[in-house]
Formats: sequence, C-alpha cells, structure tokens
Amino acid sequence: MVFAVQDLHIEFGPRVLFDSLSFVVEQGDRIAFAGQNGAGKSTLMKCIVGSMEPDHGKVMLPKHTQVGYLPQDGIHISGTPLLDEVLGSVGNIVELQQIVDELSADLQKLDAAAPEYKDTLEEIGRLELILHDRDATRLRPRTESILRGLGFADKDFTRDCGEFSGGWQMRIALAKLLLQEPEVLLLDEPTNHLDLQSQRWLEQSLRTYRGAICIISHDVALLDSLVTRTIAFHHGRAEEYAGNFSFYLRESKARKEILLRQAKAQQREIAKTQEFIDRFRAKATKATQVQSRIKQLEKVELIEVEDDDAVMSFHFPPPPPGGHTVVKLEKASKAYGPITLLNGYDFTMEKGDRIAIVGVNGSGKSTFTRLISGTEAPDSGVFSFGHHTQVAFFSQTHADVLNNEQTVLECVEAAASRETRPMVRNILGCFLFRGDDVFKKIGVLSGGERSRVALVCMLLKPANFLIMDEPTNHLDFQSQDVLQRALAEYPGSYCIVSHNRQFLDPIVNKVLEFRPGYAPRLFYGNVSAYLETVEAEEKRLKAAAQQSAATPAAQVQSGNRKDARRARELARQQRNKVLKPLQQELEQVEADIAGKDERKEIISAELENPANMSDNQKLMELTQEYQQLERESEALYTRWEELSEEIELRTAELEAEFGNLG
Repeated sequence: MVFAVQDLHIEFGPRVLFDSLSFVVEQGDRIAFAGQNGAGKSTLMKCIVGSMEPDHGKVMLPKHTQVGYLPQDGIHISGTPLLDEVLGSVGNIVELQQIVDELSADLQKLDAAAPEYKDTLEEIGRLELILHDRDATRLRPRTESILRGLGFADKDFTRDCGEFSGGWQMRIALAKLLLQEPEVLLLDEPTNHLDLQSQRWLEQSLRTYRGAICIISHDVALLDSLVTRTIAFHHGRAEEYAGNFSFYLRESKARKEILLRQAKAQQREIAKTQEFIDRFRAKATKATQVQSRIKQLEKVELIEVEDDDAVMSFHFPPPPPGGHTVVKLEKASKAYGPITLLNGYDFTMEKGDRIAIVGVNGSGKSTFTRLISGTEAPDSGVFSFGHHTQVAFFSQTHADVLNNEQTVLECVEAAASRETRPMVRNILGCFLFRGDDVFKKIGVLSGGERSRVALVCMLLKPANFLIMDEPTNHLDFQSQDVLQRALAEYPGSYCIVSHNRQFLDPIVNKVLEFRPGYAPRLFYGNVSAYLETVEAEEKRLKAAAQQSAATPAAQVQSGNRKDARRARELARQQRNKVLKPLQQELEQVEADIAGKDERKEIISAELENPANMSDNQKLMELTQEYQQLERESEALYTRWEELSEEIELRTAELEAEFGNLG
C-alpha cells in the first residue's frame, strides 16, 4: 500500500463533497479522478497532500512516503536560474541513504514470509534506484533531458525562473516532481499548459514512472493511454471503475442502464404486491397472506437511480453574411527583439475554413491570432479583413481586463447584444455558472472562472469569424462537449489555438503548424491526420539517415543480384519471425472481442426479457456476467491497441532495414 483514504467526509455548508470515501492506492497504480468541475477532485488531492483537513476521516501514509503535488495554478518561482532550481529540488542523498539504512534494519526483524517483508524489500529497491539516478554524473543529464522534454531550450537553463510566465512556471514545478520521483504523484491538469510535443513526451514519461499516479485531466487521450483505474465523483458519492476513462464512460452508462432495468422491475413487483394487498385486504381468509405482503414491502430497499445533471446546449447567434475571403496576410513579418516569428509570410483564410493552430509554446501562435484579429499590426506587410468580416476574439489575456466590481451576470449582460441577451443565463449554465454563481463578483473568481466568463462574453457576440486561444483549458468534459457541438453546427469560419486533440478532431478541416525558426505550414485534415503525416515524415527522415550512413561496401553488395536475393530472403524470414506471431495474436484478440460482444448482446436481451424481471437472482447473475465481460473486453481492446502499435513499429523498422516488405 502506498496510501489509503479512510472514511473521508468533507462538506462546505449544506453541500457534501464526500461521505465515507475510502480507497487504497497501491504501488504502480494509475488512477484518474473523474467528475464535473466542483465535484471535489482537487479538494481530495489537497487532503491527500495534507494542505487541507477533512471534516472526518483520514489519509494514511506509511512512514517515509513522499507525495508530490502539482496544482492547477498558483505557482511562482524566482531568484534562481532554471537548471539550478530544478537540480536543487532533489532530496539530500545522505537523507535518502539514512532511510534505506533504517528500512534495511527493519527488514532484519521481519518474517520473510510476511507481506511487510516484501513491501519493505521493494521500497528499498526503489530508493536505491533513485540513489543511483541521483549520482552526480547522472543527475544533471537527467535534469536537462526532463527540461527539454517539457519544451525548454538549452539557452533557458541559465535564465532566472522569475522570467517565465505562468504556464512555464507550472512546467518548472512539473520538472522538479519528475526529477524527485516521489512514491505518489498527484497531478491536477498537468497538460493544460503543454503543447502537443510536450504532451506526448509527458505521456511516455508517466507510463514508465516507478511510483503511483493520481491524475485529474480533461485530456481523454492521456487518460486512456495511462490510467488503469478511475474513481468518479458525483453528488457526494464515489464509484470505482477498473479501467481507463473511456471504459468508465461506457461502464457508467451500462451500470445506469442495468440499474434502470432493475428499478423498473422492482417497481413492477411492488405494484403487483400492492395490488394483491388492496384487493384482499378486507378478506379474512387472505389476512395472513396480506400481512406477509405488507411486511415484505416494508423490508424492500428501493433501488434509487440518480437523475443525470441537466445537459444544456448552446447555439451561436446567427453570423452576419460575409465574403469568400475572411482574412489575409501578405508578406507579413513580425519579430520581438532578436526573435523573428514571421518573415514575409502569406496567409489567406477563406469562408468555411476551420483551422487548428498548433505548435510548441513560444513559436508565435498567440501572436498570429492577434495579427489576424486586427488587435496587433505586423512589423511589415499587409493585413486585411475580407468583405463584411466580423471577428470575435477570445484570448487568455481578456480575463485580466474584466471589471472586478461587476457580478458575473452583469459582466456577461454588458457584453451581450440585444439579440443575445435572452441567451445569457443559458450559456452561463453551459459553462458552469449555475444558480447563485452568476451573482459572484468577478474579483473573487479564480483564474479559471475568469477565463470562462471572458469566453462566454466572446461567444455571445454575433460574428462570422471566431478566433479562440486555448478555449478549453478551464472547461470540464460537459462544457467542452457543449462548445464542440456549437462549433460543429456554426456556419462561419474559425481558428482555434489548442492542443486538445479530442476536442479539435471532429470540428477542424485544416491544421496550421508553427515551429521556431520556420515558416508556418498548412496541413489538410484534422489534428490526428496531421500527427500521422508528421510521424511518417520523421520515419522517412530517420530511414534516409540510416541509409546514408551505410558503408560503400554495403552499397556495392546491394547492387549484386545474388546478394539482393539473399537480402530479400532474409527480409521474408525476419517478417515471418517478427510480424507473423504478432498478427496471429491480433487476429485471436479480434475473435475474442467479437465473441464477448456477441455474448453481451445475448445478456442485454435477457435483461430486457419480461420473463426474467421477477427473478432477482438471475438478474444479479446476468448483471455480474455483463460487467465481467465489459472488464475483459476493455483488457482485450487495450491489448489490440498495443499489438497494432507494435506491428506498425516493427514493420517500419524492417522496412528501414530491408526496404518495402510488399
């Protein structure tokens, strides 16, 4: 056990966040905390790390257990160079060695057959690996590798930490945690300020992390690839799911459907029993049976099915008609000091374009949005809007200029037009301002709440060209879904700066990539298609580099027909040896998935069969079998993805070595 939460109870006024919450985290666990904003996920992390006390219950942490916590915001570091700050965050090697010595002494007193013996031995091994990594010859290269992975350039290593903005401050804090390697990592929205490349690097790093991880995130791709357990919080209750986030979504829906069937079956039985009581209550010959039925009803525990939170919808105000060209840059250049972001760049956006803007932080994405919104002029070149283009622009900085003395409702109503003012309360509800929340002063809101208010103000403005810079950073899944559906049906054009692939994929048709030192590149298709193109490009470059490194002798041999035939034969042998077993296993996994899906359909039909509704034992057995099949299917789908990726990787490796396998 790494830590345990026992009978935790937290309430704010009349609102209960958790009631008797208990769960155990084991070494190597990957747990997602799921639920709507305000469900208590961040509060739970604060209780685990000890920065907040629960009303009742406790968090049990074994001696020497280290917990690392990355909050969503509120971190500011200054006064030391970046590399020194991160290097200096690791614990004293002498202290670690003392802990190892203490645990080794404890080990001598334990029975080798006892579970504590194995746990202590594993902890000693883990700490010795950390001591090995913290050797001076390894610590600095590892620190530099982490910083590069999180997007810092080598020239940043000597900069004072105070020079970095809020998003980069969070990266510094994350780098320190990854270097420290505590037994438990608590990560609250770790990808909010990361670009696509840094997200992919972090995902790989977390997969191989030696400790346990508890994570809050709206990044579905990250959760699906990383977590193995999900704890969902809803209306003061917590439910655990043995799978990743997508499994939780499917399983929670299946559980709800099964519960609804059971509740309906129970109500039919209750109605049937009540009918018997009402019919024979006055008959003396049936008195015993009537009393038995009455007692039976009194003992029934009603199956309660909680109503889902109301799913609200939002529709953009009708955009004014515009011309074919939306916005245009001609020979545009933009630089900040020695850093050139654009140099003689041409860009035309046409009606119907839905563009995702991606790239590493600092490559010019936000500057570009200011240029095409007309809020900032290029240093040289021409900027122009198309005929009747009307723009609505959401920038993260817009949250900073809101009037602190206004309430949320007053602020949004002031931004709304006469046509959109009736939509204000509805759209505020879509973006998590419900009930009395709309009467809060802007000045008391958190950074995320202010950002959502600024987003709502922008969405209410009638426009045929939308520009949004990181609109989903502070939205929960439901609000993201509301915005995504509204954008899908929006008839105008838009550009969105975001690294949220799950959000972007269904709603964009082009991707504009920014890279430091290069002109922006335009790709057709969604973000997934863009990533596939870039990965294929990287593989081709790698293969070309390997081919160019071949010796002249090898090149001469490749020209020899006999050796070419031998090489082809070797390629076939390698393909059969490496790929065939993987492909056979993949086919078997696909067959197993199909078999389980077929059995689940049969069970669903049996659960809906009226003849089975009165047999509680059978209903319970069917429900348990269905849930077991869901768990097995999830494991099979995970294996299918692993096999598919491995086949693709091995094929690329073989083709790089032997050429096209045909």
